[in-house]
Amino acid sequence: QVQLVESGGGLVQAGGSLRLSCAASGGHTFTFMNQNMGWFRQAPGKEREFVAAISWSGGTTDYENFVKGRFTISRDNGKNKVYLQMNSLKPEDTAIYYCASGRAGGLQYYPNGYQYWGQGTQVTVSS
Repeated sequence: QVQLVESGGGLVQAGGSLRLSCAASGGHTFTFMNQNMGWFRQAPGKEREFVAAISWSGGTTDYENFVKGRFTISRDNGKNKVYLQMNSLKPEDTAIYYCASGRAGGLQYYPNGYQYWGQGTQVTVSS
């Protein structure tokens, strides 16, 4: 059974930084290094929204406009981990952040393009 476990969330002041991690494990047909990965977030009362995605090799990344220049997605296939470095955080970045593994094909930008999800980690940015 595939498991994605996020960590690194917390409370930070506006302008601060956090680094989220997502560790992948399990599944005899799941090979982390073959999976495109993504980060989404969901704030209270809002739909889950795309944040960033990275290709299986790490060679291609993409970001939603509201995080471009502030967030960086990366991965370590040797450790089966994907990361989200978040700088210059704003109160509107407050949400539960989820990592997910993509279905076959290129980078995905909608939740239905992802097959496995973590349980999420809370990020709270105070003003």
